[in-house]
Amino acid sequence: MRRGLLRAALAVPLVALAGCGFRLRGSQQLPFETLYLAVPENSALGAELARNIRVGTTTQVVADRAKAKAVLELINEQREREVLALDGQGRVREYQLRLRLLLRVTDGKGREFLAGTPLGVQRDIAFNESQVLAREAEETQLYRDMQTDLVQQIVRRLAAIKVEG
Repeated sequence: MRRGLLRAALAVPLVALAGCGFRLRGSQQLPFETLYLAVPENSALGAELARNIRVGTTTQVVADRAKAKAVLELINEQREREVLALDGQGRVREYQLRLRLLLRVTDGKGREFLAGTPLGVQRDIAFNESQVLAREAEETQLYRDMQTDLVQQIVRRLAAIKVEG
Protein backbone atom coordinates (compact mmCIF):
# COMPACT_ATOMS: atom_id res chain seq x y z
CA MET A 1 0.00 0.00 0.00
CA ARG A 2 2.76 2.42 0.99
CA ARG A 3 4.78 1.49 -2.08
CA GLY A 4 1.80 2.25 -4.33
CA LEU A 5 1.31 5.67 -2.72
CA LEU A 6 5.00 6.45 -3.10
CA ARG A 7 4.93 5.55 -6.79
CA ALA A 8 1.84 7.67 -7.32
CA ALA A 9 3.48 10.61 -5.52
CA LEU A 10 6.54 10.33 -7.77
CA ALA A 11 4.48 9.94 -10.93
CA VAL A 12 2.44 13.13 -10.43
CA PRO A 13 5.38 15.58 -10.92
CA LEU A 14 6.62 13.61 -13.93
CA VAL A 15 3.20 13.69 -15.58
CA ALA A 16 2.91 17.42 -14.83
CA LEU A 17 6.31 18.11 -16.42
CA ALA A 18 5.45 16.10 -19.51
CA GLY A 19 2.08 17.82 -19.79
CA CYS A 20 3.51 21.35 -19.66
CA GLY A 21 5.84 20.70 -22.61
CA PHE A 22 9.10 20.69 -20.64
CA ARG A 23 12.02 18.97 -22.32
CA LEU A 24 15.77 19.23 -22.11
CA ARG A 25 17.44 21.58 -24.56
CA GLY A 26 19.35 18.85 -26.38
CA SER A 27 21.53 19.66 -29.36
CA GLN A 28 20.90 22.23 -32.07
CA GLN A 29 20.95 21.44 -35.76
CA LEU A 30 22.89 24.13 -37.64
CA PRO A 31 22.41 24.43 -41.41
CA PHE A 32 26.18 24.32 -42.04
CA GLU A 33 28.53 21.36 -41.97
CA THR A 34 31.53 23.58 -41.19
CA LEU A 35 31.84 27.03 -39.65
CA TYR A 36 34.74 29.47 -39.37
CA LEU A 37 34.64 31.89 -36.43
CA ALA A 38 36.16 35.25 -37.35
CA VAL A 39 36.62 36.45 -33.77
CA PRO A 40 39.69 37.84 -32.00
CA GLU A 41 41.98 35.05 -30.80
CA ASN A 42 41.83 36.21 -27.18
CA SER A 43 38.03 36.61 -27.14
CA ALA A 44 36.44 34.73 -24.25
CA LEU A 45 33.11 34.94 -26.08
CA GLY A 46 34.66 33.35 -29.18
CA ALA A 47 36.14 30.52 -27.14
CA GLU A 48 32.81 29.81 -25.42
CA LEU A 49 30.96 29.99 -28.73
CA ALA A 50 33.36 27.52 -30.37
CA ARG A 51 33.01 25.17 -27.40
CA ASN A 52 29.19 25.32 -27.51
CA ILE A 53 29.10 24.67 -31.24
CA ARG A 54 31.50 21.72 -30.96
CA VAL A 55 29.62 20.15 -28.05
CA GLY A 56 26.00 21.06 -28.80
CA THR A 57 25.80 20.70 -32.59
CA THR A 58 26.98 18.47 -35.41
CA THR A 59 28.73 21.43 -37.08
CA GLN A 60 32.52 21.43 -37.10
CA VAL A 61 34.41 24.62 -36.26
CA VAL A 62 37.31 24.87 -38.71
CA ALA A 63 40.51 26.89 -38.49
CA ASP A 64 40.74 27.57 -42.25
CA ARG A 65 38.29 30.13 -43.62
CA ALA A 66 38.49 28.60 -47.12
CA LYS A 67 37.25 25.21 -45.86
CA ALA A 68 34.16 26.64 -44.16
CA LYS A 69 30.63 26.56 -45.56
CA ALA A 70 29.82 29.62 -43.40
CA VAL A 71 31.80 32.37 -41.70
CA LEU A 72 30.58 34.02 -38.49
CA GLU A 73 32.13 37.47 -38.11
CA LEU A 74 32.06 39.27 -34.79
CA ILE A 75 32.04 42.86 -36.04
CA ASN A 76 31.81 44.60 -32.67
CA GLU A 77 31.70 43.66 -28.99
CA GLN A 78 30.99 46.34 -26.38
CA ARG A 79 30.83 46.34 -22.61
CA GLU A 80 29.05 49.29 -21.05
CA ARG A 81 28.22 50.48 -17.55
CA GLU A 82 25.61 53.16 -16.91
CA VAL A 83 24.64 54.78 -13.62
CA LEU A 84 21.01 54.03 -12.75
CA ALA A 85 20.58 55.51 -9.27
CA LEU A 86 22.31 57.95 -6.92
CA ASP A 87 21.84 58.42 -3.19
CA GLY A 88 21.16 61.74 -1.39
CA GLN A 89 24.87 62.66 -1.41
CA GLY A 90 25.22 62.01 -5.15
CA ARG A 91 27.06 58.70 -4.78
CA VAL A 92 26.28 55.84 -7.11
CA ARG A 93 23.92 53.21 -5.72
CA GLU A 94 23.08 51.15 -8.81
CA TYR A 95 24.59 50.44 -12.23
CA GLN A 96 23.30 48.79 -15.36
CA LEU A 97 25.81 46.54 -17.13
CA ARG A 98 25.38 45.90 -20.84
CA LEU A 99 27.08 43.54 -23.25
CA ARG A 100 26.37 44.19 -26.93
CA LEU A 101 27.51 42.49 -30.12
CA LEU A 102 27.19 43.02 -33.81
CA LEU A 103 27.67 39.90 -35.92
CA ARG A 104 27.01 38.60 -39.39
CA VAL A 105 27.18 35.24 -41.11
CA THR A 106 28.30 34.84 -44.73
CA ASP A 107 29.29 32.01 -47.01
CA GLY A 108 32.81 33.46 -47.28
CA LYS A 109 32.21 34.62 -50.85
CA GLY A 110 30.09 37.64 -50.04
CA ARG A 111 26.63 36.08 -49.84
CA GLU A 112 25.03 36.90 -46.49
CA PHE A 113 23.10 34.30 -44.54
CA LEU A 114 22.58 36.72 -41.65
CA ALA A 115 23.14 40.45 -42.18
CA GLY A 116 24.69 42.65 -39.48
CA THR A 117 22.65 41.63 -36.44
CA PRO A 118 22.86 43.38 -33.09
CA LEU A 119 22.47 41.27 -29.95
CA GLY A 120 22.58 42.46 -26.38
CA VAL A 121 21.91 41.63 -22.76
CA GLN A 122 21.83 43.76 -19.64
CA ARG A 123 21.88 43.30 -15.87
CA ASP A 124 21.46 45.67 -12.94
CA ILE A 125 23.94 45.68 -10.08
CA ALA A 126 23.70 47.44 -6.71
CA PHE A 127 26.78 49.32 -5.52
CA ASN A 128 27.99 49.63 -1.92
CA GLU A 129 31.22 51.59 -1.60
CA SER A 130 32.21 49.65 1.54
CA GLN A 131 32.27 46.41 -0.49
CA VAL A 132 34.27 47.42 -3.58
CA LEU A 133 36.05 44.08 -4.04
CA ALA A 134 32.81 42.12 -3.77
CA ARG A 135 31.19 44.42 -6.34
CA GLU A 136 34.07 43.89 -8.78
CA ALA A 137 33.77 40.11 -8.40
CA GLU A 138 29.99 40.31 -8.85
CA GLU A 139 30.41 42.50 -11.94
CA THR A 140 32.87 40.02 -13.44
CA GLN A 141 30.45 37.14 -12.77
CA LEU A 142 27.53 39.08 -14.30
CA TYR A 143 29.54 39.75 -17.47
CA ARG A 144 30.36 36.02 -17.66
CA ASP A 145 26.67 35.15 -17.30
CA MET A 146 25.71 37.72 -19.95
CA GLN A 147 28.34 36.25 -22.27
CA THR A 148 26.83 32.79 -21.81
CA ASP A 149 23.38 34.21 -22.60
CA LEU A 150 24.73 35.83 -25.78
CA VAL A 151 26.40 32.60 -26.89
CA GLN A 152 23.05 30.80 -26.53
CA GLN A 153 21.35 33.57 -28.53
CA ILE A 154 23.96 33.25 -31.28
CA VAL A 155 23.56 29.47 -31.51
CA ARG A 156 19.77 29.85 -31.74
CA ARG A 157 20.18 32.49 -34.48
CA LEU A 158 22.52 30.19 -36.39
CA ALA A 159 20.03 27.33 -36.10
CA ALA A 160 17.26 29.53 -37.53
CA ILE A 161 19.18 30.42 -40.72
CA LYS A 162 17.67 29.03 -43.92
CA VAL A 163 20.25 28.09 -46.55
CA GLU A 164 19.00 27.74 -50.11
CA GLY A 165 20.70 25.08 -52.19
